[in-house]
Amino acid sequence: VQLQAFGGGLVQAGDSLRLSCAASGRSVSIYDMGWFRRAPGKEREFVASIKWTGGSTIYADSVKGRFTISRDNAKNTLYLQMNRMKPEDTAAYYCAAGTGSQREYEYPYWGQGTQVTVSS
Repeated sequence: VQLQAFGGGLVQAGDSLRLSCAASGRSVSIYDMGWFRRAPGKEREFVASIKWTGGSTIYADSVKGRFTISRDNAKNTLYLQMNRMKPEDTAAYYCAAGTGSQREYEYPYWGQGTQVTVSS
């Protein structure tokens, strides 16, 4: 499974942005998927995950109510809609396919990061 995240950019606080993660090589419809992020000088952290059915999601407290994870299995694509963005959301965002947990080591497949910068 190859994953490619895109859609990052520079936005202002309060703006919205949608990240996408396109999968190739094998269908990801059987995998739970997640988004993680790494801010400058910090460790990578869990953002959100979604079951392969799309029916169950988990969010980090820091993004709950602002971010929405979704997927389109027919398009082999994962999304992260980010609303009411804050400067502390600035990070490289990574998509991953695995168990849908909050633990990095339970995701065997990772995409490259896409940079999101939120100015105040």
